[in-house]
Amino acid sequence: MAVKVPNILWVCTDQQRYDTIGALGNPFVSTPNIDSLVAEGVVFTHAYCQSPICTPSRASFLTGMYPSATHANRNGNDFFPDAYPLVTRTLADIGYDCGLIGKLHLASAYRRIEPRTDDGYRYWQYSHAPRDDWEQGHDYADWVRSKGYILGELNRNPEGVPAELHQTTWCAEKTIEFIREERECPWLASVNIYDPHPPFNPPQTHRERFNPAEMPEPLFRNSDLEQQTRLQAVDFQSKVRTPDELDIRSPILPGSPPVTEKGQTPRKEAEAVGARDAKTLKAAYYAMIQLIDEQLGRMLETLEETGQRENTVIIFTSDHGETLGDHGLIQKGCRFYEGLVRVPLIFAWQEQFMSGLKSDALVELVDKTPTLLELAGITPPDGMHGRSLLPILRGEAYPNHHRDFVRCEYYDAVDLPDHSFATMYRNERYKLAVYHGHEEGELYDLIEDPDEFNNLWHTPEKQPIKTDLLKQSFDASMFAMDIGPRRVGPM
Repeated sequence: MAVKVPNILWVCTDQQRYDTIGALGNPFVSTPNIDSLVAEGVVFTHAYCQSPICTPSRASFLTGMYPSATHANRNGNDFFPDAYPLVTRTLADIGYDCGLIGKLHLASAYRRIEPRTDDGYRYWQYSHAPRDDWEQGHDYADWVRSKGYILGELNRNPEGVPAELHQTTWCAEKTIEFIREERECPWLASVNIYDPHPPFNPPQTHRERFNPAEMPEPLFRNSDLEQQTRLQAVDFQSKVRTPDELDIRSPILPGSPPVTEKGQTPRKEAEAVGARDAKTLKAAYYAMIQLIDEQLGRMLETLEETGQRENTVIIFTSDHGETLGDHGLIQKGCRFYEGLVRVPLIFAWQEQFMSGLKSDALVELVDKTPTLLELAGITPPDGMHGRSLLPILRGEAYPNHHRDFVRCEYYDAVDLPDHSFATMYRNERYKLAVYHGHEEGELYDLIEDPDEFNNLWHTPEKQPIKTDLLKQSFDASMFAMDIGPRRVGPM
């Protein structure tokens, strides 16, 4: 019996690490609804973004092309150049009803609503970030206003925005509204939640559920101070610090300040500026993820109530990760540690996809676009960098191999002084990070050193391996080049 073209519920959080899901081994988080998708579907445990920064990553996974090909390599661009069609535009053209809820971020939203591109969205509920910076066009701020509150005032509340007025909750409300609409065609809901992005400010009701003292330590050794000092000329949103006092640009609001101990911020000062230690940060981060999970549960319940669950593909993912104190860093920038470039990626479709499958294959977020195209009966175009995951999802291919390597690009992605350029090449064993224009780089043996503490870049006996990886990385960059229009003749 032929299967109908499915609906697609595509939930993409912002800055969520791969290791933040209970069912995948984190006992400190609370993610029962995400866990249910892990049990029901296929989880890719080694999924990598193509840039650790929002715009290039989103441009990449919405087109199936690497950031360098989309010409959207940076945050803050004036417009999206439309070098390749968004997958939502292609699906809309064949009859999908597409809706955008939350963030898009294909161009700058600095003190303006970002200009729309040819995106294919019929339903449009826009909120770049939970700020009140825009006089008009910020649908989330308007929703808060309709409830009798002003978003800017709520953001100044020491206890955070209440859960019932939070941007994550608003995303769920509008997604539920879209799902419940009457229609005779398949639909795609692109749900782009802003959290767990800085300023790490969950509702107090959720913050109170996570005791900083019970949180795990970040991945940190004293050698990280020296390592990051050597890389200090390469752009990042923070400077290296010990886990006791991180350099948080947007300090989290007071929650559970650390007790006064050697090396920690004194309690009085912590209460004044917000606790800056890694455990307090992690508690806030997990609290934001718990709210995301709760609102995901509401979306899933709506699918059940409306009888649409069986014919809806559910995707849960994020655009990139967060260093979260690992190696003495906070937020993101020109680095390629696992916590920053490796993200959740789960697909679930009842009775159609494998159930409870954990794939260790190396996959890239660009692989989502050809997967969605094939789900809709469209053959991905020649030259697309993404490779469909459908054979693994349907149990038709070996689940633990998809790519020999994954790539990540950083080309002046954030407006910081060095305007850094860098590339990452990772195969099943080694990760190579080249900071172009700098002598320093990084090379890790991820089998012997999965937490990336022992940089082999300068190790004499590893130079032949580094040389070989440099060539492989360069080759991969060249083969990913946009070579222009289709050739139609010999001259």
